[in-house]
Amino acid sequence: MKAAVFHAPGKITCDTVDDPVIQDENDIILKVTSTAICGSDLHMYSGGIPQPRPMVMGHEFMGEVVEKGRNITHLHQGDRVVVPFPIACGCCYFCQNDLPSGCENSNPENYGPEGGIMTEKGGGMFGYTDLYGGYNGGQAQYVRVPYANFGPRKVPDLLTDEQALFLTDIFPTGYTGVMWGDLKGGESVAIFGAGPVGSMAVKSAILHNAGKVIVIDTLQYRLDQIKALTGCETILWEDADSTVQKIRDLTKGRGTDLCIDAVGFEPERSFLDRAKAVINFEKGSMKVLEACMSAVRRGGTVSVLGVYAVNYDNFRLGQIFDKGIILRAGQAPVHAIIDKLMKHVENGEVKLDDIITHRLSLNDVAKGYELFDKKEDGCVKVVLDPWT
Repeated sequence: MKAAVFHAPGKITCDTVDDPVIQDENDIILKVTSTAICGSDLHMYSGGIPQPRPMVMGHEFMGEVVEKGRNITHLHQGDRVVVPFPIACGCCYFCQNDLPSGCENSNPENYGPEGGIMTEKGGGMFGYTDLYGGYNGGQAQYVRVPYANFGPRKVPDLLTDEQALFLTDIFPTGYTGVMWGDLKGGESVAIFGAGPVGSMAVKSAILHNAGKVIVIDTLQYRLDQIKALTGCETILWEDADSTVQKIRDLTKGRGTDLCIDAVGFEPERSFLDRAKAVINFEKGSMKVLEACMSAVRRGGTVSVLGVYAVNYDNFRLGQIFDKGIILRAGQAPVHAIIDKLMKHVENGEVKLDDIITHRLSLNDVAKGYELFDKKEDGCVKVVLDPWT
């Protein structure tokens, strides 16, 4: 089959690899009909998260069941399903408590309670390094899906692939950031990052009846797109201080009820920012998280959706304590909320596919990664067709 294979930072190519096979009675094999490049994929592409061997990329995918293990009774050949990006068994303590990203069984080589930088990680994920199980991903013509009695969800016939695809990751992730804010309606929300996850957080805030939604990004074209789609307010990031002041000016000087970091540890950085990281033996920067903690009101919530792969010495614990900030972070509990979110899409309450800017063949995956990474040609979201 054809698949997008990671070889080294900056090198992801469309290769011919072996077809996946059933390895367990709870597996299914999917014929992938639609897949996408995610911002998290760029962490491997950039070298921010190490991967020593070739791996099939991709954790945003959906497709048709073509083969199944003998324990799979609720799915049948030809069923069209969308697959959550965390790999979860459905039976362990964390799966039973709506924390599938903490699955105790899906990452047997590297799982543990510590959550270290290179050891004792969480549950498995598709196409996201050996640290998270070493599973091949879905930027391919076929993919093996383990624990298929728990993860995949059937897609209603009335939804196209593109309407349902982002239920895999970015819509549940954006929704989680808003859900953690416990909005009652009328609150103010600042979302840092107008990429795919940030865009879904905006849509989710609107679903929660937020009173004011402010989006911050370094790229005007991304702000223009999300404003046109949702009517939100936008701020072009020039520096942290001026951005935080603009947010306070829009919220009676207090700051927003909820701030969402949809960027993570690899924001746009100056030479001095990069030099500081080298001196401190840190990977990337927490400048966006710091801005969130300044921009949120006292007693407000900061949701961290962007990935942070390492620890940082200059963590603002004093500010968190003084302001009484509630800080929530981590992977989205997709399995726990996907059915509810599917209904929102099915009922026409939210539109997901309007953020797609580029549709490419899987053969052109190298071009897709370059466009997405360099943010060229107005790129916000790239969807790949494995069969063209």
